[in-house]
Amino acid sequence: MKIRQNTFFVSLLWILLITSSFAWNYTQAKREQERLALHTARNLFNHIIFTCRWNARYGGVYVPVSKTPAGEPSMPVPKDTIRVNASLSLTRIDPALMTQQIAEIAKENNIRYNIISSHPINSMTKATAEEEIVLHKFEKGLQEEGKFITTAENSSFSYIAPLKVKPVCLQCHDKQKYKEGDIMGGIRVILPYARHPFLDPLLFAHIGITLMGLLGILVAGIRLSRAYAIIQRQAIFDALTGIPNRLNFAEHIVKEFSRSSRTKESLAVIMCDIDHFKAYNDTYGHNSGDKCLQKVAQTIKNSLVRPGDFCARYGGEEFVVILADTSYKGAIHVAERIRFNIIKLQIAHEKSLPLQLVTLSLGIATSSDQPLNSYEDLLKNADAALYEAKRKGRNRVESYSDIPSSPIM
Repeated sequence: MKIRQNTFFVSLLWILLITSSFAWNYTQAKREQERLALHTARNLFNHIIFTCRWNARYGGVYVPVSKTPAGEPSMPVPKDTIRVNASLSLTRIDPALMTQQIAEIAKENNIRYNIISSHPINSMTKATAEEEIVLHKFEKGLQEEGKFITTAENSSFSYIAPLKVKPVCLQCHDKQKYKEGDIMGGIRVILPYARHPFLDPLLFAHIGITLMGLLGILVAGIRLSRAYAIIQRQAIFDALTGIPNRLNFAEHIVKEFSRSSRTKESLAVIMCDIDHFKAYNDTYGHNSGDKCLQKVAQTIKNSLVRPGDFCARYGGEEFVVILADTSYKGAIHVAERIRFNIIKLQIAHEKSLPLQLVTLSLGIATSSDQPLNSYEDLLKNADAALYEAKRKGRNRVESYSDIPSSPIM
């Protein structure tokens, strides 16, 4: 039971560990994605600023009129059209209009950006209510703002940074009374971004690790449980014969003797010993001796018909049987059945006369034979009865109550 509980707790701990790992890795991946998105948007913003400054440094650039898109100009520019020849006229493009035209090209790659302002010269750069809030934050010291935007159709990363007045800007914005360093608006960049592209592989990887770990814990738990069962069995069962050992017997006799004393029921013990077993080993070898012990042990066990009857290997070629709630006559009946069943095995033993077969001598003692102080007294009585059976010629059953010198209650 403890192994099962420990396996459960280890499994729970493993799940918590993997869950914590997933949460940590997810947080780190999320932060890295936000950092990468911010870095990309910031670079694009700086590129736009550099382009605008280049344009402003030259006071605007001239392009063929036929190449400029239709729409209102970004701001009034005197003499903004130059006729070069009959087929070519040039018009002057200021930084804001150039930025808008480049933004149109960027849309082809799903990148959007535009200039926003609270006091625009061009209505196309008018800030929305949400953008106005960000522009006010810039005036209070905010350096930039980036966030993910998720809709039913797609997800993107929105980045806004302020446009600060530089000396080259004043030639176009002198009427707005700007001073160097003033914030005259901002540029908003919107990049397409999968919000959690890493979530599925990260989740599946952790689920796989969790399942593999749980499988490993389960296999280890099963193997440990089997090993524990083997060790537990070895601790209480005799390795050679497969029946309970002397330690198991000691625990059982204490429990049965205590119960017998409490309920006043008769408790019987039968001590069994294989006749001339040393001579059997010397004659047939120890391997045959081990096989003989195994057969005798299983025969004794199979001779006990009640579920509560108990037998154990007491040591060497000696066995012991405990019969709860059994009288003198019942114990004699069981002992004779065991003795007869051993003869039926027909195990040859030329040194065991007169049958020349493996036989048993058995001694019986019951808790009603005499007043007993402990279970040790009961075992001593059964051992005395066994000695009497051997003294009288072996292959027989003797009871402690039938020994002439033993006191009878």
